[in-house]
Amino acid sequence: MQGFDFQPRTRVIFGAGSVARLGEEARALGFRRALLVADRGLVEAGHVERASRLLEASGVSVARFHDFEANPDAAMVERGRAFAASAGVDAFVGLGGGSSLDCAKGVNFLLTNGGRMRDYVGYGRARRPLLPMIGVPTTAGTGSEAQSYALVSDERTHAKMACGDPSAAFRVALLDPELTLSAPRPVTALAGFDAVAHALETYVTTRRNAVSEMYSREAWRLLEGAYERVLAAPGDLGARGRMLLGAHFAGAAIENSMLGAAHACANPLTARYGTEHGAALASLLPSVVRWNAGVVGARYAELSGENGSGGEALARRVEELAVAGDLGHRLSGAGVAREDLPALAGEAAGQWTGRFNPRAFDAAGALEVYEWAY
Repeated sequence: MQGFDFQPRTRVIFGAGSVARLGEEARALGFRRALLVADRGLVEAGHVERASRLLEASGVSVARFHDFEANPDAAMVERGRAFAASAGVDAFVGLGGGSSLDCAKGVNFLLTNGGRMRDYVGYGRARRPLLPMIGVPTTAGTGSEAQSYALVSDERTHAKMACGDPSAAFRVALLDPELTLSAPRPVTALAGFDAVAHALETYVTTRRNAVSEMYSREAWRLLEGAYERVLAAPGDLGARGRMLLGAHFAGAAIENSMLGAAHACANPLTARYGTEHGAALASLLPSVVRWNAGVVGARYAELSGENGSGGEALARRVEELAVAGDLGHRLSGAGVAREDLPALAGEAAGQWTGRFNPRAFDAAGALEVYEWAY
């Protein structure tokens, strides 16, 4: 059995209406002036104004930072650092999807430790502790609020940099399913499929252990049972809650395991074609399950509930979920040129997540996955 070193660093508060506790939790952590990091869509949805009121009612002054896009890059994070320094903040609140949460962590790295984001690629390279943070996800997707890593893109190459530190974990995560009700259907579908991929990949990586397996199994159970429901009935708060908790558990599984070939192959599609991350995963994950099945087919069968099926039953179920989310599952229909596949495979082979795939993963393997998904 694989050994592990497990110490939860984030207090998790789950339940409808739990965002109302934002101010009291910030005050309990000693926040005086917080940088509220949220994308512009959250401003339009009214979530930023509500969060600001809750903080200010508890005596916490607020500076707001919105000058970043999806998949924040190092240049955007540097803008956030300059703004945070001028505002004199002593704490952070990340509000939104993974982009907001990762941006908050990235700005915190640079504000407290200086330098550039590439200086922190890897784990434990911060010389000084980061400022305290609260994470408030508004989508059921990345599970970033459960992780001590910031994913920030290189502004030149668009390659994703994973920058981790124990102090980069949120002190508190507020999981309020009511906040996800405002997510448009495409966002719900894309973010939800990302969480599905997290649950499946973490269950079979070479770094999996008893703790990560517990999170992965429960994440899959919650997500697989709620994904179609939340798309068909977006006002179903119970389904929203199962998706949000499932995404969080999948994020916790990443923290204690790792990801694999699906994410390694998805990232070059986003960098080269601008493909939405969830859509890229929907195109690739069934093929990755089939490609890995010769090594971990029995584990995939545990999740599908069909003993002896290897990975086929699970791959078919993943395809059903992709169809439910209106996410195409062939690269040929997503504008990917067949002649680009070898170059994409070379880039995929260099992605750090591929190192933990259960089947040895290199450029030849990546090319096979792309061809199967084409």
